[in-house]
Amino acid sequence: MMEPGTYFMEGNTACAEGAIAAGCTFFAGYPITPASEILERIAERFPEIHGSYLQMEDELGSIASLLGASWAGRKAMTATSGPGFSLMMENYGLGLITETPCVIVDVMRGGPSTGLPTMVAQGDVNQTRWGTHGDVGVVVYAPSSPQELFDFTIKAFNTAERYRLPVVVLSDEMVSHMTEKVEIPPEDEIEIVDRKKPEGPPEDHLPFRPDEDLVPPMANAGEGYSIHVTGLTHDERGHPSVDEETQNMLVPRLIDKIRKNVDDILEYEEYKVEDADKVIVAYGSVYRTAVEAVNMAREKGHKVGLLRPKTIWPFPEERIYDLAEEKIDDFIVAEINFGQIVYEVERCTGGAAQTHLVPRMGGNIHTPEEIVERIEAIERGEVKPFKED
Repeated sequence: MMEPGTYFMEGNTACAEGAIAAGCTFFAGYPITPASEILERIAERFPEIHGSYLQMEDELGSIASLLGASWAGRKAMTATSGPGFSLMMENYGLGLITETPCVIVDVMRGGPSTGLPTMVAQGDVNQTRWGTHGDVGVVVYAPSSPQELFDFTIKAFNTAERYRLPVVVLSDEMVSHMTEKVEIPPEDEIEIVDRKKPEGPPEDHLPFRPDEDLVPPMANAGEGYSIHVTGLTHDERGHPSVDEETQNMLVPRLIDKIRKNVDDILEYEEYKVEDADKVIVAYGSVYRTAVEAVNMAREKGHKVGLLRPKTIWPFPEERIYDLAEEKIDDFIVAEINFGQIVYEVERCTGGAAQTHLVPRMGGNIHTPEEIVERIEAIERGEVKPFKED
């Protein structure tokens, strides 16, 4: 990894350096704006650490090779944007059902389809949760700065290794292309998690038999253990078993290993919520605007706070429900789309508070003034709640 110190670094560069610090030694990807600088940095740096870099023919090949590299014992990552992430959905699901640890960085841009290739948006949020078919538990980190792209990429690898699943780092064009101060800590101050290995003799090993934490130990291919990997519903041997009993053993566990460890995975941040009666919910690059909006609103006498999910999934649903029940009258969701997380906030309030959307389209970020204007319009009774608008 880089020498410890303070650097002036672009977000995508910080992401690549975070991956290296986490122990990533395999990267497969395909160039796509606004994520290309990640693979460019990896291609430059991997020869120094004896890592393997492959520029694949497309995003389908990228994620497929990622899963294979992980089973060979490598910490593996790819980086893409919306159209490429769409192409990865089938193998995203394959990684989830085969419990294959890896990291996918999705730098969001305007859509749908080719959309606005060089401009900011937050249109992939629900895709990270619901893009693959079937029932799964997922983990998605949403950084808001180059520093967090470094830090959250390391967290993503640790979470992937600890719970055995593909983990998404959900950046956006603004965060990935801004250049700011990034602190690289000494190597011995960085927490690194490696996958849990089987301890018994190879003849007794069942590759998908979970421990009490619901996560099976993972043997790498070539270590003498029997391994059978399939996207079909499978038993603890990994053998296909397409029946209701096996499905009811496997799928709930894939969900519960995240759900039952949510207190260790979930991260969110609050700002001036203590005395607030209204709360802005924002993530990624919009969080930075929302902080200024809170300060501007308070200067005008409005009691406004901010809740920022650092993990989009799992979502801080209990905290939003508690705030709605205790004291918050209105949640104002600011996101660069036409409404995605707003539906989740509305659900989590349980009807105890009103939910409002401040959408932004056209490839630009909100201004603080836009958010404050919406807050003032709400207080004047000029804006209907999101579900009635």
